[in-house]
Amino acid sequence: MNLANRITLVRIFLVPVVMFFLLVKYEFGILSIGQFSITYNEIIAALFFILAASTDGLDGYIARKRKIVTNLGKFLDPLADKLLISAALISLVEMQRLEAWIAIVIISREFAVTGLRMVAAAEGHVIAASALGKVKTWVQIIAIVPLMIRNFPFEYVGFPFSTIASWVMVVITIYSGYDYFAKNRQVISYT
Repeated sequence: MNLANRITLVRIFLVPVVMFFLLVKYEFGILSIGQFSITYNEIIAALFFILAASTDGLDGYIARKRKIVTNLGKFLDPLADKLLISAALISLVEMQRLEAWIAIVIISREFAVTGLRMVAAAEGHVIAASALGKVKTWVQIIAIVPLMIRNFPFEYVGFPFSTIASWVMVVITIYSGYDYFAKNRQVISYT
């Protein structure tokens, strides 16, 4: 197994670590700043999430630069992204920090685009990741982190960054899904 695929596997293996620290009932400690407090669990989960998310792109860059792109890597990379984002969203719904409908919309978009790619692949076509799809992933990551850490440091100054970021995440996710289908409508036959 090459280095790029190992990095992708690390991202997959970090998913349960992130979920553990978000959902475990035992608190490893609390950091208090004035009336604002955050658990060390949330900080650790956010750090592991950021670490996992930062490997997105690194694995692809290494694979292309070293000319070691594999079918396994083409399969694992988008799977790792979907697992990381979906697990974080579902955990945030469980923690009551994210509305369930937001998670459902985002995860549904992922299933829909994956289905479109499968139909295209069955017809011998490849639908590459678009620039908008990559922006969507980074917007999701940027929106998820403050939700994990109770909108810190923005909550301390009363700015609803996590709420605004969540709405931006929904809009970009829906639009990027629409974009994939609009640009690849020939893949699906309505006859």
